Amino acid sequence: MGLSECWKQLSWIYYQYLLVTALYMLEPWERTVFNSLLVSVGAMAVYTCYVFMPQHIMAILHYFEVVQ
Repeated sequence: MGLSECWKQLSWIYYQYLLVTALYMLEPWERTVFNSLLVSVGAMAVYTCYVFMPQHIMAILHYFEVVQ
């Protein structure tokens, strides 16, 4: 797969994202603000899962006495 084909595929996926979320109706600065907020919320969710999920999993395993 050449670089131009990869770029075309990514452009198509981004276009579909714009259509599905109706972002194509927004101005470029509004689209940037929305995408920034979306990436920020996603990053915070990933970070929270990374930090707190091991504690919760260990608590569940202790509760069901899988781990002593």
